[in-house]
Amino acid sequence: MEFPGLRVLELELTGLTVGKTDAGLEALKTKVTEEAKGGTRNLEAVKDEPIFRAYRDFFWKVGVDPTKTRPAGEALIRRILSGKQIPIVNTLVDAYNLVSLKTSIAIAAFDSGQLRPDALKLRKARPGERFLGIGMAQSIVLEGPEVVIEDEDSQDLVAVYPYRNAEKSKVTESTKEALLIMCGVPGIDDAPLEKARDLCKQFISDFCTATGNPSGGSP
Repeated sequence: MEFPGLRVLELELTGLTVGKTDAGLEALKTKVTEEAKGGTRNLEAVKDEPIFRAYRDFFWKVGVDPTKTRPAGEALIRRILSGKQIPIVNTLVDAYNLVSLKTSIAIAAFDSGQLRPDALKLRKARPGERFLGIGMAQSIVLEGPEVVIEDEDSQDLVAVYPYRNAEKSKVTESTKEALLIMCGVPGIDDAPLEKARDLCKQFISDFCTATGNPSGGSP
């Protein structure tokens, strides 16, 4: 692997009940949002926070312009510092978005019924491969420097790491089992990844009646 500093932590979730929204989750969203606005954070300085800088540096190396496609946590903090609300998707996605807001860690989530979790592989993209991400009107053609997650069982690409998940395996209100991946890049140590994993287990258990089995390791 060209980027030996990559490390992921996984969280498998079962027994899920995913809803559109939840009053308790919305209250937590307000609390976490206000906390994130605290201190001396401003839009200009956000990009230089250490975790965001690590993601940005990695994005440049894999052919992604982070001034146009921002790391997930940075996009969320910029959104709230601009006075906007965190969008409502569903209770599971909203819960892990709050974790990303609290920890700055990018998190990928997949409906386990739409892939084989034990067959996922992190690798470099092959020039010419096509990928259809969440919300995309049509698939894009990858050029080769990107890092992807492949389901080796189906040979589908389920994510371009660490910023876009595939439409086919996205989490919906029908999801009963899910796999979450805490996405590490060079310059990010294990502690924030572990914190993100633990908070995901807590928040999703609170609002999606989940049980979780954490695991982790280098790709």
